[in-house]
Amino acid sequence: MADPKGFLNHGREVAESRPVEERLKDWNEVYVPGSLLPIISKQASRCMDCGIPFCHNGCPLGNLIPEWNDYAYREDWAAASERLHATNNFPEFTGRLCPAPCESACVLGINQPAVTIKNVEVSIIDKAWETGDVAPQAPERLSGKTVAVIGSGPAGLAAAQQLTRAGHTVAVYERADRIGGLLRYGIPEFKMEKRHINRRIEQMRAEGTRFRTGIEIGRDLKATDLKKRYDAVVIAAGATTARDLPVPGRDLKGIYQAMEYLPLANKVQEGDFVAPPISAEGKHVVVIGGGDTGADCVGTAHRQGAASVTQLEIMPRPNDERNAVSQPWPTFPMLYKVTSAHEEGGERVYSVSTTHFEGDEDGNVQWLHLAEVEFVDGKLTQKPGTERKIPAQLVTLAMGFTGPDRENGLVDQFGLELDERGNIARDADFQTNVPGVFVAGDAGRGQSLIVWAIAEGRSAARGVDRFLTGASDLPAPIRPTDRALMV
Repeated sequence: MADPKGFLNHGREVAESRPVEERLKDWNEVYVPGSLLPIISKQASRCMDCGIPFCHNGCPLGNLIPEWNDYAYREDWAAASERLHATNNFPEFTGRLCPAPCESACVLGINQPAVTIKNVEVSIIDKAWETGDVAPQAPERLSGKTVAVIGSGPAGLAAAQQLTRAGHTVAVYERADRIGGLLRYGIPEFKMEKRHINRRIEQMRAEGTRFRTGIEIGRDLKATDLKKRYDAVVIAAGATTARDLPVPGRDLKGIYQAMEYLPLANKVQEGDFVAPPISAEGKHVVVIGGGDTGADCVGTAHRQGAASVTQLEIMPRPNDERNAVSQPWPTFPMLYKVTSAHEEGGERVYSVSTTHFEGDEDGNVQWLHLAEVEFVDGKLTQKPGTERKIPAQLVTLAMGFTGPDRENGLVDQFGLELDERGNIARDADFQTNVPGVFVAGDAGRGQSLIVWAIAEGRSAARGVDRFLTGASDLPAPIRPTDRALMV
């Protein structure tokens, strides 16, 4: 334990954000560059080096949090980076995007603000890139086996890197024009600048991983043909079928799925467009869905100059603090969260449901009609007399995803079985009903967090390695049936 009194001597301090009026003028990350390093050693000293570190249970990767907290406190950044990478391929992704279930499980969090684990993590990895401690790890010898990975999100990239380092020849297939999946086109630049993805891709290329963009398996290349080319296949295509809102007026112009809207803003930052084909500029924007994707739409609309932004959520407003009875420590509680996008303005409305849309004579959406809802006998029911309408000239649907894409033919061409939730079924080694075809990430688990995606990719890689060689030394942090620690 680095400092036995660290948690007594120091309070919790988090990363400093840039002023709202400043950050709304650009698309850079919202945090003040370099603001963490001067405080991070003290923050790391708050870790109590628990005899039973429950933060390990909160994190599906099994991150060695007390160990790299200790190294960060001592400012031994090389050792901290080694411990961090021992369980996580991409800590710069999780350090920026993960909601930190490890902090919810922090023992200190029982009666004090938890250790800033996420901030310590991102400080370590940013320092490691700065000092050159992140280097390619090419395999000593090649196995002669080949693997195709379908999808280049966090699960696909993690599986690909693990398998490449194990000596297999790996090619990653991505249907978009750039590598990264939702990390590239679903996450706005202000949450994670894409330079973080780019340098990881270059590291992986140097290790031997190959990348094939602009190829959609099922459409551009038949799944059966892909299987003939490779000794094993990993499907990490995500859960990309978006939940829709089948109400009157849904076909009006100006209503889009979040993943139709967000990627265009990112493509502007990539230099593909001067201005996005779908823009919130000067419009009254309504975001339907109260989760992280909805918040991404809110922040994007602010930066595009929306006249107003309203975010709707059908569920009641969460509590500000953990309920010790219904959401006891160390479970991951559902709490009211104010993201950087919410700090920038807009209105959040809870316990409402959209009844229909109203448009103008040209077929453009102009109004959203809603009503308040409440739980009656365990079911959400509309409250009489609460109907009203709000201006809506751009509507984004951010209501989650229901499973993998079924329209491109990938599932049917492979002949894959699905589970009761519509995800691709797999066994204990992440293998599907088709020998040699594995599945990792949201395609098999359902919509989940980035930290679970990376854990899935690492675990599936072990299953693939065993299939190809008969044994494996690769780590498998989770089983396919594992779920987050929740009530």
